[in-house]
Amino acid sequence: MLARKYKAEVVSIENPLDGIYTVELKSLGRKFKYNPGQFLHLSLDSGYDGVGQWPESRCFSMQSNPEEMNIKITFSVRGRYTGSMQKELREGSLVWLKLPYGDLFSQSHSKENTVFIAGGTGITPFLSLFKHSSFKEYVSPSIYLGFRSKPHNIYNGDLCQLQNSICQIEEYYEDIDGLIDIERIFMENRTDSSYFISGPPSMIRTFKQRLIDYGISYENILTDEWE
Repeated sequence: MLARKYKAEVVSIENPLDGIYTVELKSLGRKFKYNPGQFLHLSLDSGYDGVGQWPESRCFSMQSNPEEMNIKITFSVRGRYTGSMQKELREGSLVWLKLPYGDLFSQSHSKENTVFIAGGTGITPFLSLFKHSSFKEYVSPSIYLGFRSKPHNIYNGDLCQLQNSICQIEEYYEDIDGLIDIERIFMENRTDSSYFISGPPSMIRTFKQRLIDYGISYENILTDEWE
């Protein structure tokens, strides 16, 4: 699927926690086209003409699913560009998007006993799949999620919908339970399962190496690390 440029408008912006924002965007032209787990480039340059050299932008995973009309992203304020987003984005703001990018779930993997591990906002590309009709193809998936605290789990509404399905969901809250226990996850699952990991780069690197050390094949470890 070729990446296309879309002029978009901010439909809503929520600030559930200090420094964390969820933005909903609607296309001002053609319908968005992408697959679950893909990401986009967002540019604040509303004056861009859509033809010339692509302006400065930042990458974000899409947490909405392709069956929805609008796109949702969540970002944490960590640096100059996201700081500018915090200051400039309001309901009605115009931005440019370029998408889709990434092949997280289109890579070859097993859909039986699949393991999903996410830390913090790393859950967003997973939500894109969890809320999509194609998630019904997964048999007995296990989901492990880590958050700094219960208030940081701003995705609880989406996760409650999964609780009624055949998913096994386990949540770790760092201030109560400590960090995600990758050894326990390995012990609870099969060595021939596909393991998806998304979160901070240091977490991805550490968990990937630990799983390899435990005997999980490199091909069965799929990560969301485009930054």
